[in-house]
Amino acid sequence: MSRKLENIRSILNEHHEMFKNAIPLIASENITSPAVQEACNSDFSHRYAEGWVGQRVYAGCKYIDQIEQICMDLTKEYFNCCFADVRPVSGVMANLVLYNAFTSRNHGKMCCLAIPKGGHISHAPYQASSGRLIYGTAGTVRGLDVKYLAFDEENMNIDPDRSIKIIREYEPEMILFGASVFLFPHPVKELSDVAKEFGASIGYDAAHVAGLIGSGYFQDPLREGADAVSLSCHKTLPGPQTGAVIADREDLVEDLQNAAFPALFSNHHLHNVAGLAVALTEMLEFGKEYHKKVIENAKAFAQALNERGLKVLCEHLGFTESHQVVVDITEFEKTVGLGGDIERILEEANIIINRNLLPWDIRGASGPGKEKGTAKPRHYMNPGGLRLGTSEVTRLGMGKSEMVDIAEFFKKLIIDKQDPKKIKEGVAAFKKDFQEVKYCFQTPNKAYEYLKLY
Repeated sequence: MSRKLENIRSILNEHHEMFKNAIPLIASENITSPAVQEACNSDFSHRYAEGWVGQRVYAGCKYIDQIEQICMDLTKEYFNCCFADVRPVSGVMANLVLYNAFTSRNHGKMCCLAIPKGGHISHAPYQASSGRLIYGTAGTVRGLDVKYLAFDEENMNIDPDRSIKIIREYEPEMILFGASVFLFPHPVKELSDVAKEFGASIGYDAAHVAGLIGSGYFQDPLREGADAVSLSCHKTLPGPQTGAVIADREDLVEDLQNAAFPALFSNHHLHNVAGLAVALTEMLEFGKEYHKKVIENAKAFAQALNERGLKVLCEHLGFTESHQVVVDITEFEKTVGLGGDIERILEEANIIINRNLLPWDIRGASGPGKEKGTAKPRHYMNPGGLRLGTSEVTRLGMGKSEMVDIAEFFKKLIIDKQDPKKIKEGVAAFKKDFQEVKYCFQTPNKAYEYLKLY
């Protein structure tokens, strides 16, 4: 075996060992079950199947068609809808399907949230901001002109009243709900009623909350006015890295299909479609229990952090209704540092999180409603916040008491400023009892027995 190949194997093993001993709190991640991993490692990973089921450009797709049809049927059952396209290879690609279907080809008009207020880079325009270019997907790929919805910083949500005024003045072709920082349900019903006044379409980016929605929590955007919903399938929905689009209007099916292929992609990732099918069977069986625990753990974690001296946002609203917890760490700027600094300190202790912009970072202010302070606007590389997620730790079997234990690690590192190398030993000992994926079929065979129903 060549030295380079040995090096690759060594790096992969080191990564595995790191996460074996780590506390994973990235809100954008989850862990897949052995059955999902087996499906993703199938021969499907070598194959091509351009087009829709039964209308492929390639031969040899007989069994691929069957699996993809099962995956679509499971998606429709889980989300209670009439249409599902599981070909998008990511949540960003799923968003592009919505842009293609609902906006003009160049200089179409869309309303959504700004990035510092929770919006994703795939929602953003191509524009200059503070002397630098923003290469947002909506602007760079689709040429969209984006107007931002009003945001209520105190409640970390879209401000319906001020947004109604923006929508009526701007008259967008599409309003996009959903966010990367997504603590509470968005006001889809209120604003979709206004959008109908001039024929605007309603999209909803459920990348972060897809599993919560499918299991009956958070909100039900398709029943609240959304025309179509884009998904990532590897966050609260614990499947492989892929995407999907769903809708519950028969009249939109052809437009959504054509907006995806051949408009956006050639072959899609067939092995991940197989893995997603298995993940959906798991969520239909275990999702209600799992996602209830995810939300309970997020609330418990937020409470424990807050009690230990960290400023968790939205205490007056119970902190969160999703899998996410957002912490303002600007008070530690002089003693420990900002988001990027604290992210590195936590990673040294094998606690994996991500830094995140807060809405007031762009003003250099210290909180909602505050005027611009003496500080310069904060950069995304070292912002004022942390975004934490409980999806993966919950799937590894952790509960409310473990959320308190994890919060104690945060206190020791950020407030008490203890040595991360010493805390790392405690993290490894803590993680030792949480190595098995829960809320899934414990053997691949059981997952496949469930699939036979379809």
